[in-house]
Amino acid sequence: MSSFRLARQADLAAIVRLLADDDLGGTREIVSDPVDPRYLSAFTAIEADANQLLAVAIDAAGHVVGCLQLSFLPGLSRTGMWRGQIESVRIAREFRGAGLGAQFIEWAIAQCVERGCGLVQLTSDKTRKNSIRFYEKLGFVASHEGLKRTL
Repeated sequence: MSSFRLARQADLAAIVRLLADDDLGGTREIVSDPVDPRYLSAFTAIEADANQLLAVAIDAAGHVVGCLQLSFLPGLSRTGMWRGQIESVRIAREFRGAGLGAQFIEWAIAQCVERGCGLVQLTSDKTRKNSIRFYEKLGFVASHEGLKRTL
């Protein structure tokens, strides 16, 4: 049995390990002890922003086994509708395929509903075919093309 809660600074090392534990993350994250200060700076900014939510999934033993970031975005389009943006979703390898990811996403969607969002959106790297199928099974539709530009 797992539960979900807001991340704490003490969870940061576990979160970074989760972010680094895949082909893409392994090339762009830095796992170190102590945690790279840039992660701490980002965590502090997220924690201070009422429209940001960094969450973790906790297993029965109290270990961090999943993470995601949820951003609440105000907008003028669609008559001023708020959106929820889900990012940086990771589930520990040993928990994948057991339903934890789906429960975590549904929990995030519930947070969006509670905040009055009219839709929830996410992006997934095109190389993550399994992740895209996972999100489609949860009702997400590839209705738009997402573009990014590295700065």
